[in-house]
Amino acid sequence: MSTLTISGLRASVAGREILRGVDLEVRSGEVHAVMGPNGAGKSTLSHVLMGHPGYTVLGGSVSIDGEELLTMPTWRRAQAGLFLAPQDPVEVPGVSIADVLAAALVAAGRLAESERDVLEERLASEAETIGLSPAILARALNVDASGGEKKRIETLQLAVLAPRFAVLDELDSGLDVDALREVSRRVERATTAGGEDALGVLAITHYRRLLDELHPDAVHVLVKGEIVASGGPELADELERTGYASYGRPEEQLAPVGPDPFGGLFG
Repeated sequence: MSTLTISGLRASVAGREILRGVDLEVRSGEVHAVMGPNGAGKSTLSHVLMGHPGYTVLGGSVSIDGEELLTMPTWRRAQAGLFLAPQDPVEVPGVSIADVLAAALVAAGRLAESERDVLEERLASEAETIGLSPAILARALNVDASGGEKKRIETLQLAVLAPRFAVLDELDSGLDVDALREVSRRVERATTAGGEDALGVLAITHYRRLLDELHPDAVHVLVKGEIVASGGPELADELERTGYASYGRPEEQLAPVGPDPFGGLFG
């Protein structure tokens, strides 16, 4: 069993401190949801975990099984077992999904160049599972894809790369009911793989509809860059009824840093 440990994580952007000491622990097979109002630092958390260059870490630690990630470049964090499905995946003209995944798996020593056909068969099978058109596999990554298709493509990458931990930043955004169900079931299946192969999930979301499909073990409320409450799935029900007023709200919205340079390429 693996453990993703976030301890006292503080981070800033453009000189403004956003994360003010986040503590979380996710184990293999667990699903933890992070909810909170706009500007609370939810997406900042996902970017800092994966090593977005626009953010400055001010303190704390992020580790998988005791191996510190914050000192690693993004590609090393991915090889250590961390995956990010960003809120807004970017388009990568001229590079197919198969090319991206083959490069990642070969670099990690998990695929031989001669096994490309095996990978393409796996891609076709996984695409069918999540309702993704096979025609999209021949396109450049995310080019001409709808918002919902991009989220399915992120899920496809997750399924093939099989990381130890996945950070899902608003995976439900842009998905209709059927697509949400298909994507969530594929993620949930990864969490029940058993043993060390079971995926641990940190799901960032505004709405409980994702949690109706991707059943959380714990729900955390992030406000003003801090976890202010934690509980079981019933906490999401409470937030749906009452909102975040009782926890306070950020004084201002977090200004965007700019286009996400990752776009799922590194998991």
